[in-house]
Amino acid sequence: MSEQSLVEKLEEINSRAAFNRWAGLRVTAAEPGLVELTLAWREDFGQYNGFLHAGMIGALIDTSCGFAAVTTNEWVMASHFSVNCLAPARGETFVARARILKAGRKQVFAAAELFAVSEGRSTLAATGQTLLVPTQDRAAPQA
Repeated sequence: MSEQSLVEKLEEINSRAAFNRWAGLRVTAAEPGLVELTLAWREDFGQYNGFLHAGMIGALIDTSCGFAAVTTNEWVMASHFSVNCLAPARGETFVARARILKAGRKQVFAAAELFAVSEGRSTLAATGQTLLVPTQDRAAPQA
């Protein structure tokens, strides 16, 4: 599958998730085992100091890892994820880059890095890992 058709597949899945639509998550790159998501800053996403809220950081890590897994599996669901906040996430946009670390029949391990981008400068703000479970044998989510 070409990079463009993977982006289109993931954007179609992305468009079905109410949270992703509300947040404005965009799939900006995809290839087998790799995904990039972007999120434009909105005041709605901030915590009291004006940084990106840790809940949004977790959502970006979780979603990007899940989408990376979907590039090689039909459906997955998160079994566990962890996030490491490394620096205050303050930026105009946020870019999450995720990759599959190891994919098996019953588990997929993925990792992501989240960058805060402001005035053309990119700062690593968080990292995370996700354990996903392939769900091909179960019903696919309904639109």
